[in-house]
Amino acid sequence: MHALANPARFLRLARPATAWLLAIGAVLAGFGMVAGLTMTPPDYLQGETVRILYIHVPAAWLGMAGWIGLAAASFSHIVWRHPLAVVAGRAIAPAGAIFAFICLVTGSIWGRPTWGTWWEWDGRLTSMLLLFFLYLGYIALASAERERGGEGRIAAIFGLIGAINLPVIHYSVLWWRTLHQGQSISLNGSSIAPELLWPLPLTMLGFTSLFGAAVLMLMRKDLAEAKVEARIRRAART
Repeated sequence: MHALANPARFLRLARPATAWLLAIGAVLAGFGMVAGLTMTPPDYLQGETVRILYIHVPAAWLGMAGWIGLAAASFSHIVWRHPLAVVAGRAIAPAGAIFAFICLVTGSIWGRPTWGTWWEWDGRLTSMLLLFFLYLGYIALASAERERGGEGRIAAIFGLIGAINLPVIHYSVLWWRTLHQGQSISLNGSSIAPELLWPLPLTMLGFTSLFGAAVLMLMRKDLAEAKVEARIRRAART
């Protein structure tokens, strides 16, 4: 990790990695969604509605995984003062917020025919909505701190505190028995039929690759803007 502390070294790796992740993500996510729509049977209970899982599940995973990455970047900034940690946090937050929003929207679309309602204030939905607002709060806080010339420490502390919500999201279906279905996939196996399940790993890997590409692009953009700002400041002093 510390080997990437040099922005120039990071950029040399990030440029080709971005292209590869974009290509891999587009192929896997595209094929997975097409396969889920055209090559799998309808569910015996949920019918055609079940096909939204190929987007909803990866979005839920990336909404949570994004905050794990953000918390790791926050921890790295507070403990080791890693020079790219703040940049990583600012890049992860908007990508994570987008996937958390997609999770909420697709969940509502899925819930309407399944539960008979667009929204229910159960543990999983409410904690996921809170995660989305936490992302927005981090984005606003990091932006304000950057404008004031801060080091990003306040936003980093917020990133660590916000991680408390992650186990609540994960265990909510076990702690509170409401409309949201229980955990379908775990280390012990899956309750989803194999003929429905097989496209899901493709969209999971595909959207994860696209998430990684988006984060790298935003980090590169942030570093490029910082470089331009530094040049402008040097020019102003001469």
